[in-house]
Amino acid sequence: MIKFDFNTYVDSFVNEKDYNELLNKKEEVLTKFNQSAMTGWTKEISEELKNDLKDTAKYIKNNFDCLVIIGIGGSFLGSYAFDKMFRNYFNDTKFEIIYAGTTLSSKYLDELVNYLENKNFCLNVISKSGSTMETNITYGVLKDLLKRKYGEELKKHIIITTDKEKGPLRAEVNEEGYKSFEIPDDIGGRYSFITPAHLLPLAINYDLDRIVKGYYKGKRLLDQAYEYAVTRVCMFKKNKYVENYCVYEENMNYFTEWLKQLFGESEGKEGVGIYPSSNVHTRDLHSLGQFIQEGNKIIFETFIKVTKVDNYIDYNGRKLSEINNLVLDSVMRAHYSGGVPCIEIELDELTIENVSSLMYFFMLSAAFSGYLFGIEPFNQPGVEVYKKEVRESLK
Repeated sequence: MIKFDFNTYVDSFVNEKDYNELLNKKEEVLTKFNQSAMTGWTKEISEELKNDLKDTAKYIKNNFDCLVIIGIGGSFLGSYAFDKMFRNYFNDTKFEIIYAGTTLSSKYLDELVNYLENKNFCLNVISKSGSTMETNITYGVLKDLLKRKYGEELKKHIIITTDKEKGPLRAEVNEEGYKSFEIPDDIGGRYSFITPAHLLPLAINYDLDRIVKGYYKGKRLLDQAYEYAVTRVCMFKKNKYVENYCVYEENMNYFTEWLKQLFGESEGKEGVGIYPSSNVHTRDLHSLGQFIQEGNKIIFETFIKVTKVDNYIDYNGRKLSEINNLVLDSVMRAHYSGGVPCIEIELDELTIENVSSLMYFFMLSAAFSGYLFGIEPFNQPGVEVYKKEVRESLK
C-alpha cells in the first residue's frame, strides 16, 4: 500500500487560485498525454516477451559467474536502483550483476577488466541509439577481453538491447547473430523500466511476474500522480525551484538518482522546471540540514517513508527502525517550521510490488508536470548540446 500526503506540510505555501487553475487542466493534460506517441510504457507487455526474458535470465544464471550491464542514464538507472533496494548490504548472495558503461574513468575500466579476467561473464549492452559514447567505449574494451578469452565462443557471451531496426548495435546483431531484445520506438530511455533494458537484469534475481504486476498497479495512482504534479508546479510558482527527495534507508539512494534523471530530463527545458536533488538521512542532515532549515528558501522536499521495516536492532528499549521514522517525522515538522514545504509518500513496506507501482506513479507525474509547465516531457534536446561539443573536440 502507498499513501500520499500533499497537504499537512504543504497547504500554507499553496496559492489556492493557482492550485484550482492547475487542477482544472486535468482533462487537457490527460488528452495531451493520451495523444503522445511516447507512452508505450503504459501498455501491457506480452506473455511471449516475459517468457523470453525469463528463459534468457535462466540461461545467464546457469552458464556464467556474473552479468555485466553496459549502459548509462535511462538504460541502467531503473534496474540498478531497484536491484540496490533488495540486496543485502554485506555478504549478498544474489547472482552478481555489474553495472558498467557509466564513466570514462580509465582507472575504473582497467580495474574492471582485471576483475573479469578470471570470471566467466556475459555482457548485456543497452543503448537505444547504439551510439552512446560511454557505452560504446566500455563495450569495445570488454568485447576485446571476451575475444581473448573465448575466441569463436564470443557469440554466447553477448546480449544486445537496442532499437528494433536501426543503429549500429542493431546492425551488429544482424551481422553476428547475437541474442537481442528491443526498446520500442514509443518509449524513451528514462521511461523504459518496463522494457527488456531493465527487466532482463531484474529477471535474474527477482520474480518478473511480481515486478510487472506491481508496475501496472501503478495505473491506479493516476489521480494522485496528477495531484503531485499540481502541487509541484504550485511550489515552483512560489519560487521553490529545488525539490529535495529524502529517504531514510541507504539502499534507496539510487532510487533518488533515478528520480533525478526522470524529472530533470523531463522538465528542464525552455527556462522552466524544478531542479531535482536528494538526501539520504540521517547522514545528510549533518551536512546539509543547516542550509535546508535556515538557508535560501528555494527548496521543497518529498520524503519517501517506509513504515514497516525489519526490526533488527533495539536501542534503549525501542526499535531502531521506529527511531529512524521518528526522526523522519521530526525533520518534516522542523523543516516546515523553517519555511520548507514537505510532501510525504509512505510505503507500508519496501516490497517488489510497492516499488514497481511507485515507479509508474513517478513516471506519470513527470509527464503531467511537463505538460503543466507547457513543455514536451518526452524529449531531451539540451543533452545533445554537450554531445555535439564532445564530438567536435574528438575530431
